[in-house]
Amino acid sequence: MAGPKLTAVTRTQGANEALKNGDVRPRGAELVFEEVPVLVHAFRRMVRGLEFDVCEMALTTYLVAREHGVRFTALPVFLVRGFHHGAILYDPRSGLRGPKDLEGRRVGVNRGYTVTTGVWARAVLDREYGVDLDRVTWVLSGDEHVPGYRPPANVEPMPEGGALEEMVLSGELAAVVGLGAHTTRLAPLLPDPEQAALASFAGHGTYPVNHLVVVRDDVLRQHPDLAADLFGAFAEAKRQYVERLAAGAIERPTPADLTNLAVLRAGGRDPLPYGIEPNRAVLEELTVHAVRQHILRAPLPLEELFADGTHDLTA
Repeated sequence: MAGPKLTAVTRTQGANEALKNGDVRPRGAELVFEEVPVLVHAFRRMVRGLEFDVCEMALTTYLVAREHGVRFTALPVFLVRGFHHGAILYDPRSGLRGPKDLEGRRVGVNRGYTVTTGVWARAVLDREYGVDLDRVTWVLSGDEHVPGYRPPANVEPMPEGGALEEMVLSGELAAVVGLGAHTTRLAPLLPDPEQAALASFAGHGTYPVNHLVVVRDDVLRQHPDLAADLFGAFAEAKRQYVERLAAGAIERPTPADLTNLAVLRAGGRDPLPYGIEPNRAVLEELTVHAVRQHILRAPLPLEELFADGTHDLTA
């Protein structure tokens, strides 16, 4: 008997390319991929309307959604990782001397306070530079994917009609987090962020997770073997990617490919491990930072976050 046909959203990238192009197929199910040009729009649609059966999802958005009772559950499939030392930008003419100077000042945040890049970037400021995050006012350019979430008192919306880059250049904001590579007038606050990130990786062993995969709870209940079958398919697609990455067989590597390759060379192992156990330290670290940043009320037990049938799987 044919398995279920499931709607799925995941942005095409190295680790899932073989799954997206059909070279790898999950056992017992068919994935029908929908392309959502702006991936964060898919996150919001999944959180607020459960519009897909299977969906790539930002890690912190998932944690907040779970705390607020959204009815989907993750697979321990971590599609996207990255370093965030370069995510904090400032105006070099401002006289800002370093991260500690952010205390007592206003810092912009692209989109919502719970955006995973922002969480990891603030974690860098906290852990590596001793910045008291509660002494910074965080100014948001958007709202949260999880509508029930309420940010702490030192988080406020950007004035209507404002623009984060212009507010930094005018001095209204000391810096901005998560603006991306769309500016030529701002510079990374942390010097040589790529080397700083690799030095941090050497010291802590943490390659931050940004995205995982979630499945609607009703779909998991209807198909008890589905979680393991999907894990297996994502794992095989990732295996093929890492093999090509290590062999130098990627013709036009993206910035993400180059970072994955740098981690592979620095650590001598798969830069994208799947499964709870190989990722326990990085997941627990993110959870601790989310609590410290008043995003979660308390740490969530990892086994409760991932679908039955995947707890002992690794790849």
